[in-house]
Amino acid sequence: MARSRDRGATASCFLFLLFLAVGAAGTPEPSLQALSVPGGRSHLVLPLVLSRANSTRRSAVARRFLGRQLTASARMRLYDDLLTNGYYTTRLFIGTPPQEFALIVDSGSTVTYVPCSTCEQCGNHQDPRFQPDLSSTYEPVKCNVDCTCDKEQKQCVYERQYAEMSSSSGVLGEDLISFGKESELKPQRAVFGCENSETGDLFNQHADGIIGLGRGQLSIMDQLVEKGVISDSFSLCYGGMDIGGGAMVLGEITPPPDMVFSRSDPVRSPYYNIELKEINVDGKPLQLDPKIFDSRHGTVLDSGTTYAYLPEEAFIAFRDAIMSKLSLKQIPGPDPNYKDICFSGAGSDVSELSKFFPKVEMVFGNGENLSLAPENYLFRHSKVSGAYCLGIFQNGKDLTTLLGGIIVRNTLVSYDRQNEQIGFWKTNCSVLWERLHIGGVPSPAPSENTHATMNDSPAPSPSVLFDHFEIGLITFDMTLNITYAKLLPHTEELAELIAHELEVDKNQVHLINITSEGNDTLMRWAIFPAGSSNFFSNTTVMDIISRLTEHRVHLPEDFGSYQLVEWNVEPPSRRTWWQRHTVALLLGVSVVILLSFTTLLVWYIWRRNKGPGQYRPVDSPLPEQELQPL
Repeated sequence: MARSRDRGATASCFLFLLFLAVGAAGTPEPSLQALSVPGGRSHLVLPLVLSRANSTRRSAVARRFLGRQLTASARMRLYDDLLTNGYYTTRLFIGTPPQEFALIVDSGSTVTYVPCSTCEQCGNHQDPRFQPDLSSTYEPVKCNVDCTCDKEQKQCVYERQYAEMSSSSGVLGEDLISFGKESELKPQRAVFGCENSETGDLFNQHADGIIGLGRGQLSIMDQLVEKGVISDSFSLCYGGMDIGGGAMVLGEITPPPDMVFSRSDPVRSPYYNIELKEINVDGKPLQLDPKIFDSRHGTVLDSGTTYAYLPEEAFIAFRDAIMSKLSLKQIPGPDPNYKDICFSGAGSDVSELSKFFPKVEMVFGNGENLSLAPENYLFRHSKVSGAYCLGIFQNGKDLTTLLGGIIVRNTLVSYDRQNEQIGFWKTNCSVLWERLHIGGVPSPAPSENTHATMNDSPAPSPSVLFDHFEIGLITFDMTLNITYAKLLPHTEELAELIAHELEVDKNQVHLINITSEGNDTLMRWAIFPAGSSNFFSNTTVMDIISRLTEHRVHLPEDFGSYQLVEWNVEPPSRRTWWQRHTVALLLGVSVVILLSFTTLLVWYIWRRNKGPGQYRPVDSPLPEQELQPL
C-alpha cells in the first residue's frame, strides 16, 4: 500500500519493525503495507508473522459457485494518478443515507476503514468523517470471542501499524455499503473500520481511508464472496503515463481470449503472488537463476505500491541491460539527494518512447509472457522536459520481488481468486470505464505499427465503443506547467494549437474555464461538432479521444508540459424544433420588422415631400379654366 512520502527510510527497514494486525478474527490477518525507499517511492512492507490462507474456507467458498455463473458486479471508477498522488482512489458510500468517501485501492490490505466522527487524532481529508449517529442502518460489532475487544469489553476493535511508523486504529462497525449509481451490485452490509486514531502519512494523506481487497476475513472481497453476491474475482485497470484514472470491477468479467495468466498460490503467500521465472530486455533474457524471483515471499503484485522493486542481483542485471541499449544522455535525477537513473532526449510523446527504450518481457512459470512498454518501467523527470527515469529499484537487501502499479499501467489485471490465477491484458484503461457501461471488454492495445497486439503501447479502443451513442460534446481538463499570468494572454493561440493537433476547426474549440493552481494552470476545454451538425461521427470521436489519451497533442515548449486530468463525452442536446431554430426565427422576425419600418419611413418621406401643392386664391382660375380669346 503506497503511503509514505518520507524519502529517508530504506526497503530493508521493515526487517526490524513490528507489524501489528489485530482484526475481527482471533489470529492476525496479513496486510500488505508501504515503506519509503530511496527516491521517495512507497515500498511494500510485509509482516514478520504470516498466517496461512484458510484453504478449507476457500474451498467451501469455491464449491458454492460451482455450477452457477454470477453476473452481478460492482463497477467503479478509479481517480487520481499513481505517480502524482502515490495511489488510486475509488468512491465508496457507507450508511443510510449514504456518506461518501474517497478510498485508496489496495490489494495488499485486508481492512476497509474511514475516519470516524469520534476520532480525536485524524487529519483533514477529502470528505467529512463518517457519522454513525446519522446512519439508521449502522450497528457496532459487539465484543465476542472471535475478535479483540475494547477496554470496556463492548465493541470489537482493529489496529494496523505500518513500518514507516504510521498507524490506524479504531472500532469495527457494520453498515450498508454502496458502490455507486453505475454499479449493478446492490448495497450490501459489511464490516469496516471506524478510525479513532491515525498517525504519520495516514494522518497527512488527502484520501479518506483504505478499501482493502487482500485475502482476509475483514476484506471487502471476502465478505461479498461469503455472502454469495459476487464471484471470487476482481479486476483493476490503471491509466497510462500522464493520464491517471481507470476502472475497478468487484466480481467476474469475461477474460479476453488473449489475456495471459500466471498462477497465484494462496498457500505460498497470503498476498497476490505470481510465478515470475525470467525477465527479457530487448529479446534477451537476463542471466539470472529463476529461483531469485521465488525467494522469501516470491513475486508479489500490489496495487497500492507505486513502483517496482527487485532483489539486488536482479536489479543490477536489469539496470545494466537497459543502459546498454540506450544512446541517450544520462542526467541527474529530480532530487539530488537520491541516485535516480535518468535519461534526457527522448521527447515528450509517450507513444514514441519505444524508439528510444527497449521492450521488456516478463516470462511466467507456464511459459506465457507479459510485454512491458517503456511507460511500464519509466516515470517522467519532474524538472527536465523530455527526460525519464527508471521506475524499477533495488529492494534493499530484501529478496522479495515487488511489482507495483507502474508495471501494470494500461493493463487490465484480473485477480481470479477462485481459480488461483492472475490475468494480464494490455488495453487502454482510460476508456475502459466507458466500455464497461456497454458491456464486454475493450479492444486490445495497439502494436507499434498496426496497433493490434498486446506487446506494445496501448491504443484507442475501436469505434464500437460509441456505436450505440451520439456524441454532441467532448470536454477535457488539462493542467499545464505554466503560471496563470503567463498563460492568460495566449489562450487564443493555445486554442488554435489544440484545434490543429486534434485536426478540428478552431471554431470548434472553446475554453470553458481557466484556474490558477500555484505554478500550474488548470483549463477546461470543450469540442463542439463542426458547422451546423448536432453530433460527431464515431470516427471523429475516437480520433479526438485517442489523441488526448495517448498524449499525441504536441504543444510548444513555451506552454510547458501538460497533463490530461479528465475527459468526458455528452450526448447531443435533445431540443424541440422551436428551440433548435430560435435564433433563425428571431433573425427572420427582426429582418421583417426592419424592412417594414424602412418601407414606412420611405413612404412617409415621399408623402411629406409631395405636399398639397402651391397656394392659390379662391377666385383665381385654374389653367384649364381660362377662356380663350374670341
